[in-house]
Amino acid sequence: MARSFFVDEVLARYVAEHSTPPDPVQQDLIAETAAATGDHHRMQIGADQGTFLSILTAALRPRLAVEVGTFTGYSALAVARALPPGGRLICCDVSEEWTAIARRHWERAGVADRIDLRLGPAAETLAALPDDVPIDLAFVDADKTGYLDYYEALVPRLADTGVLLVDNVLWGGRVLPTSDADDPDTSALRAFNDHVAADPR
Repeated sequence: MARSFFVDEVLARYVAEHSTPPDPVQQDLIAETAAATGDHHRMQIGADQGTFLSILTAALRPRLAVEVGTFTGYSALAVARALPPGGRLICCDVSEEWTAIARRHWERAGVADRIDLRLGPAAETLAALPDDVPIDLAFVDADKTGYLDYYEALVPRLADTGVLLVDNVLWGGRVLPTSDADDPDTSALRAFNDHVAADPR
């Protein structure tokens, strides 16, 4: 069986130093997020994850992408920049304050016209999406207790070759049976992982 491992700080720094660095817009977004959101800045994906999202988006060439959990817009920026002509991204979030930061940087990066930001509970936004328009790429990085609902709303709408990405599913190892973590987020992620592993779709 293949072995998985968690990247420590030294290895993570090495990866960052040998990866494509954030451009000026991304650097400013990282800095503003850190300054404006306090401890919440950790909700922003890493630059390496953003690069991966851009590479995957460019490879998949999605006509429609959906993001659940936008925060200050770094991941949406990574996806939107790599969309093919005519591609669009629907973003679901509840915070007007944090997504205002996102909007400014999307405008500066020249991708605002590709992004449809919908403020409100993500479950309601997803339920309102048309069933006959397939989703080619979806990225979930939101409240952990909602992951199962988002999964069940997205999977039936995925294109035959659609890809669903879900962040934080390993939760720093806290989802392991050997962990004594029992907070609501950890419990929700364990239930989510078990559900997905047993899903035959």
